[in-house]
Amino acid sequence: MLVVLVERLNAWSWSSIYFDPGIQNPNVDLNQMIPTLNVCFEIMYKYEMLDNIKSHSVVVARVAHLIAKGLMDAGIDISVEKVMAGALLHDIGKTPSLRSGGDHCEIGRQICLQNHLDEIADIVGEHVTLKDYSISGTYSEKGIVYYADKRVNHDSIVSLQERLAYIILRYGRNQEGLCRQIRKNFEFCKLVEKRLFSKLDFSPEALPELLENTSDSLELDQVD
Repeated sequence: MLVVLVERLNAWSWSSIYFDPGIQNPNVDLNQMIPTLNVCFEIMYKYEMLDNIKSHSVVVARVAHLIAKGLMDAGIDISVEKVMAGALLHDIGKTPSLRSGGDHCEIGRQICLQNHLDEIADIVGEHVTLKDYSISGTYSEKGIVYYADKRVNHDSIVSLQERLAYIILRYGRNQEGLCRQIRKNFEFCKLVEKRLFSKLDFSPEALPELLENTSDSLELDQVD
């Protein structure tokens, strides 16, 4: 059941409503908030996220959490909470886009802004293609979610090559220019992968087994 999944996710010591630094510091902009897991699932419900997209988002969040936690343990300044919220809501614009035909990334970014979730708006807006991102720059939450999304096909963890093959088949539309752009994006993602895992003590290939065996793994059949 979804409620069980939320309870297990909340066991990762998240706050009750929002990660809102303004509660302790009145000088902080209250619009700069990171939603808790409960709020993420409430937003999924509000925007009628389809069950298959919800399942996909949960697996992306699991992958992103493992990477973010590993980077944090390696001394990298990363917000695990921001990564988790951005991963869970990265496809929040999917259902509206299926109805309107619009760009689900931009729709998702606007949904975040409309709900005062400014902290994760760019993560959601750039989960397909990164903007203003430097391979040699600082590590960022949006880079982790961008990568994690490309390791999950439906609700299964796959390699970048397997995910690329699916994206080309599903969205390439036999248009060479579009397929070329997709391949270029995945080539960039390989560079992101190399940089992320240079600080981790496990390999990209180890992700499926690690998530299967980790003590905080989530049972996807609990999502309904």
